[in-house]
Amino acid sequence: MKIKNHRLYRDDDSPYPYQRSPNGGGTIDTRYLVIHFTAGGSAEQSVTWLSNPLAQASAHLVIGRDGKITQLMPFNQKAWHAGSSSWNGLTSLNSHSIGIELDNAGLLKKSQGKWKSWFGRTYPDDEVLVARHRYRLEESGWHTYTPEQLEVALEVSALLVRKYDLRDVLGHDDISPFRKVDPGPAFPMSSFRSRVMGRVEDEPDIYETITALNIRQGPGITYPSIENSPLPAKTRLEILDTNQIWKFVDVLDPVNKVSGLQGWLHGNFIRLKEEAHANG
Repeated sequence: MKIKNHRLYRDDDSPYPYQRSPNGGGTIDTRYLVIHFTAGGSAEQSVTWLSNPLAQASAHLVIGRDGKITQLMPFNQKAWHAGSSSWNGLTSLNSHSIGIELDNAGLLKKSQGKWKSWFGRTYPDDEVLVARHRYRLEESGWHTYTPEQLEVALEVSALLVRKYDLRDVLGHDDISPFRKVDPGPAFPMSSFRSRVMGRVEDEPDIYETITALNIRQGPGITYPSIENSPLPAKTRLEILDTNQIWKFVDVLDPVNKVSGLQGWLHGNFIRLKEEAHANG
């Protein structure tokens, strides 16, 4: 993909779908990339809503669960995606950032044994991650992202960072803490940021499984294993969060040809990859 005149194009020079939103305008001093989830039922519904003047909100891109991209605003113009926000001495990040919305139901609640979104849709257990957001005390269910969606988001984010010399990738919850929770614990922000920014010095510690190991929806053996468990021995991992001995991890290697797995592992059965090499 490529960018021409602040619009996104495929390599064959065909433009990605574009539906101009009225919710924005005016040039921006682009410094950051901000990731959101839509908290909606589909990418199409979100595009329609963000293109409605009543929404008073928009974004530069919406990425569907199948990886489909729709652009709503040229990258050099302000989109109303950040709201009340601040970061590193800047306020009103709408004027300083490009916003990407990922089609995702977001925070889910369990009702009668089923995970439900705020708009009433039920989601299967294998599409739910049980985790605690850093700004919340309680564990909640979070709609997971698809591998196709994450790969497309990585590609377009890296392109935007190069094109506009962006300084960092942030979550909506970074710039509006306690007010917003997106993109949430199911989004692998640490590894995503490192890959997009190409930072060697900021790369996190890499762990690996000691043996075949079930990866679970929550921090305990009472939580069900997620689809594609168990992880093979020597599967590479990044730890994103800790709950006593349990570790919430981003699985860096494909498992059964599936990428982007996340879940909880028992910490006694993983080790630093460097330690593994040192011990032969």
